Amino acid sequence: MRILLAILLNACALGAAAFLLPGIGVDGAGRGAGELLLSYLFVGAVFGVVNAIIKPVLSLLALPITCLTLGLFTVVINAAMLLLTGWLTSFTPVHFVVDDFFWDAVLGAIIVSVVSAVLNWFVVSPATDARV
Repeated sequence: MRILLAILLNACALGAAAFLLPGIGVDGAGRGAGELLLSYLFVGAVFGVVNAIIKPVLSLLALPITCLTLGLFTVVINAAMLLLTGWLTSFTPVHFVVDDFFWDAVLGAIIVSVVSAVLNWFVVSPATDARV
């Protein structure tokens, strides 16, 4: 159930980035709202897999420059994850498109991070302690 919730939250965050930035979107989706929703759910699943497998390795390798920039390099890492998601989905019928690295990927990474944090704050409840 948590995996489906994570995919749904990723799809919402990517949809918000696509709505706010003209250089980010989904190609190959049909004209219907259901097809567009399924496309964003698929892209959200791919984005979740990329963030679960590749991002920790990349973050560990980039730890010195992340410390040097006081954590700002994580925005570049998140932008790279968006671009990698776009590249991986180019081999599928649904394409996640990120046009430019700086304006689209970096701003998209910031939007996805903020929307994901807000949605996680509202949706995911912290575990309650039964001993209280």
